[in-house]
Amino acid sequence: MPPVQVSYYSDVLCVWAYVAERRIEKLVKTFGDEISVDAHFCSVFPDAWGKIEERWGERGGFEGFGKHINEVALKFPHIEVHPRLWLDNRPRTSASAHQFIKAVEIIEREAGTRPAAYLERPSTRAASALRHAFFAEAKDISNWQIHTEVAASLGIDYALVEEKNHSSEAVAQLALDYDLSQKQGIAMSPTIIMNEGRQKLFGNVGYRVLEANVGELLRSAPEDEASWC
Repeated sequence: MPPVQVSYYSDVLCVWAYVAERRIEKLVKTFGDEISVDAHFCSVFPDAWGKIEERWGERGGFEGFGKHINEVALKFPHIEVHPRLWLDNRPRTSASAHQFIKAVEIIEREAGTRPAAYLERPSTRAASALRHAFFAEAKDISNWQIHTEVAASLGIDYALVEEKNHSSEAVAQLALDYDLSQKQGIAMSPTIIMNEGRQKLFGNVGYRVLEANVGELLRSAPEDEASWC
């Protein structure tokens, strides 16, 4: 039977997507070729400064929000969060980081060597490296200089990334992601969609829930029978 299609939507500045990263990794390692993961981006932090000011202005602003993220991190030992997150360096938007990753995706496709395995893709590794740079090292991942550092650390030719940015190919692909997320009704990061849109899991969803949903689909109910998931 064909692999279960898993569409994964996230925003790189979202702590819940940072938490979910390890769960997606385990899902891929557990099911291997039985699932196919496609990553997309949704726009949760299009204007990070404005959002934090609006929602946290009366609760300590950037300092209060950074403290909140650190409190969340205490519940998840598998993630690392810098104590000065959102204090020393404050990304203005997640969009530039998303655009960098879309540029890497285009380079993968054009090279004709994009690995089938989700975890082996340079774009997957780039997204993970950006999240780590932000949450664990408190770097401003909206800054293009950080993108050059991430590209160098992963052996990605940044000149090719710049080419895709200058030609507007990368921003076009990002716009398609944002448009698709709206059409799919994506309101939270992360959101995972399976079963041709009939199963939508969002927010802090535990690994066992993800595993159970994939397992049910792999049992392959007849086409005229609704899934019990």
